[in-house]
Amino acid sequence: MPKARDRISFLYFEHCRIEQDDRAIAVFKEKSKFFVPCAAISTLLLGPGTSITHAAIKTLSDNACQVQWVGEGLMRFYAHGRSGANNARRLIHQATLWADSMQRLAVVRRMYLFRFEEPLSEDLTLQQIRGHEGVRVRTLYQHWSQKTGVEWSGRDYKQDNWDAANPINQALSIANTCLYAVCQAALHSVGYSPALGFIHTGKPLSFVYDVADLYKAETTIPAAFEAVAETYFDLDTLVRRKCRERFSDYRLMNRLVQDVDRVLGFGEEEDNEPIAFLWDDVLEWVEGGKNWGEEDN
Repeated sequence: MPKARDRISFLYFEHCRIEQDDRAIAVFKEKSKFFVPCAAISTLLLGPGTSITHAAIKTLSDNACQVQWVGEGLMRFYAHGRSGANNARRLIHQATLWADSMQRLAVVRRMYLFRFEEPLSEDLTLQQIRGHEGVRVRTLYQHWSQKTGVEWSGRDYKQDNWDAANPINQALSIANTCLYAVCQAALHSVGYSPALGFIHTGKPLSFVYDVADLYKAETTIPAAFEAVAETYFDLDTLVRRKCRERFSDYRLMNRLVQDVDRVLGFGEEEDNEPIAFLWDDVLEWVEGGKNWGEEDN
């Protein structure tokens, strides 16, 4: 089976029917038929108007390809199906960092450093770094307000009273929802937990919010301001289109997993690793898949 790095990371289809065809899937779209080897892709994204057979799902699972059900252009994330892929290493790595306060703090610092063009002083406390981040974001909003002519009076919205928010706040919320969907899809596809956040905490998508914050300055914030500068009407459709353009220009899906791996310090997969590990109260772990009752052990 090809290694994950040799596969197509994400393949998106909409308005089509997908069936199993030997060790591949056949995609029927209008009068065309496409063959896709299941072992050649890591994640199959199913958009609106898509139907897929049970046999196709089984073949995809047998070839360690994850399947996700998403909205048009990946602007919503609905559900995902687990595959046979061994992607537990990233989850274990993430949980290990998350559970250790010192390692977690180091990850938080790296996440903030990712957003700044200039390095942050090592002697800054986390509270001081948050203050710098607040200034950076406020300056960013003001920059796009001046550039687009959209009035900005601060981030102000209530989930239970959508209509009370002004157009730019509504546009930012719509854009962020699109970004969260892309981040959630990418994180699920490689085995990270959306819930184990480092900066954000206590929510099912805490880590999604962490990762999304790395990209808002280049994607959702300019997309929202540009959309409102064009019109106040039908913002949802326009903001989604602007986001798709920004995500594509920024090559977000291509770089997201690599960026997260780097921020978390996750290395390349090692070859010939044991089939499984066993937890040990003295050693960090011991090799599984062997009989530890034998005399030579």
